[in-house]
Amino acid sequence: MNALTIKRRVVIPMRAGKVMAEFVSFNGDDSGKEHIAIQCEGVSLEKSDIPLVRLHSECLTGDVFGSGRCDCGEQLDEAIDLINEQGGYILYLRQEGRGIGLYAKLDAYALQDQGYDTYQANEMLHLPQDGRDFSIAAKMIKALGLNKIRLLTNNPDKAEQLKDNGILVEEIVPTGVHVNEYNRDYLETKAKRKQHTIILGKG
Repeated sequence: MNALTIKRRVVIPMRAGKVMAEFVSFNGDDSGKEHIAIQCEGVSLEKSDIPLVRLHSECLTGDVFGSGRCDCGEQLDEAIDLINEQGGYILYLRQEGRGIGLYAKLDAYALQDQGYDTYQANEMLHLPQDGRDFSIAAKMIKALGLNKIRLLTNNPDKAEQLKDNGILVEEIVPTGVHVNEYNRDYLETKAKRKQHTIILGKG
């Protein structure tokens, strides 16, 4: 994949006009997935000169329908609030189900209902535990003209992949912990198996 260039910028009011965001599309991505950058200038007088960036992988069930089986929808809402306040970007990556796709994610959910954890379920489907490639995010960041960022994440792999692709991660800003009765095991598994910086209280 060659370097990306910006195709178009369009201002879209979100949250009934309370958040003004610029949606940015790109040329040069041959994956056909139509990843998008969402920029907010920031409304705080104390905002940092280094933009806050969230790499958010698409989650139809969580982002759109508020699924309790993950924390994706809550993390997206949190990112919108923080980036609107501090200034920066949400890179919305079309990598549903940690890169395995929506139908496969539902198949994995069915296996989780039988007692397997989220990574075991993917393996049983002969799919990667996490098939996401964040090099596309690095290309998007470069196309946006950024040389260093503050990264909003609990996932150390995102920071490592960005660094490996030439992005200076000045600071890692942890996301909140959005736990409920349906996603506790899922969050505990991410913390134990993939070292996500998630601290859960007693259920």
